Amino acid sequence: MKKAVFLDRDGVLNKELGDYVCRFEDFKILEHNFTALKELQNRGYLLIVITNQGGLAKGWYSVEELDKMHDHLKRTYAEQGVLISEAYYCNHHPEYNGKCLCRKPGSLMLEKAVARFGIDASQSYFIGDRERDVMAGEAAGVTGILIDSDQPISEILSLIA
Repeated sequence: MKKAVFLDRDGVLNKELGDYVCRFEDFKILEHNFTALKELQNRGYLLIVITNQGGLAKGWYSVEELDKMHDHLKRTYAEQGVLISEAYYCNHHPEYNGKCLCRKPGSLMLEKAVARFGIDASQSYFIGDRERDVMAGEAAGVTGILIDSDQPISEILSLIA
């Protein structure tokens, strides 16, 4: 079985704006994470994004705009030799769609990735800047690591075996 590092998006891979990133022009990749993610990849970890995108339910941005951001994210990391295997997102918001199983702290996005890629959850980690990220990871059997928004991942590499 494979192992993975699941990554929240906003505040982990791109700059946290304090609210939704609604426009591609505001989507700023945290370049200080290139080296750390390359090291995790070299250690044999798949890198998979798990992100809540409730702004879609609110109508604040479109799936096309989100796809532009994710394509840019994957392409930019690929240029640095880092492969992001997939980006899963929840397009629901409890005030607009009611409750769902995929929105973090729900674990459905992680469970889908675990099944699709044949991942050993017990050998995997979820890096996020919100408690709901850690909770989602732990609900899926993955070790959660809480960081500050925009904190370099290199500062927590020692927590990952």
